[in-house]
Amino acid sequence: MSDVRVTPWQDDTLPATPPELLAGMKARRPGGELIGIDRVLLKSVPLATGWNGLLGRVRAEFELPLEYRELIMLRVAVLNRAEFEWGVHHPAYLRAGGTEEKCEALKGDAADSDLFDKEELALLALTDQSTRQVEVDADVIEEVKRLFGEARTVEAVATVAAYNMVSRFLVALAI
Repeated sequence: MSDVRVTPWQDDTLPATPPELLAGMKARRPGGELIGIDRVLLKSVPLATGWNGLLGRVRAEFELPLEYRELIMLRVAVLNRAEFEWGVHHPAYLRAGGTEEKCEALKGDAADSDLFDKEELALLALTDQSTRQVEVDADVIEEVKRLFGEARTVEAVATVAAYNMVSRFLVALAI
């Protein structure tokens, strides 16, 4: 974190950060330890509060299976050159059922890989279009809806959008 473009929050920073916010952020992290992005977010309590709530729900409460959500997060990290995001989500993807081979394929043209099934390819098409060009072709959305239903399609689109926000924040502030 030595090249971070703002001074990260420290435990003794005044004014004091609400204890319930710190507890909620730590609860989302392995071992209960704040990571680099948390310490930058804590420069703004309203931002940290909203971010923790939104990303906590994306990570833990969506019906779209975690393996698929982590696949989306990794692809967004690759497309936006967010190395910190890759570092956080790579082990999470593997724990959720992903493979190292798929991780390597995500770094290239994943759509050309025979490693991914039709569900994964549909989510990768969604992720690539939304991240690269913002607009997503209707046929891509229709395929995701056919495979996952409308509620999980909304969650997939929200996962792509949320992790584009995350990666842009990380890259802009050199986290």
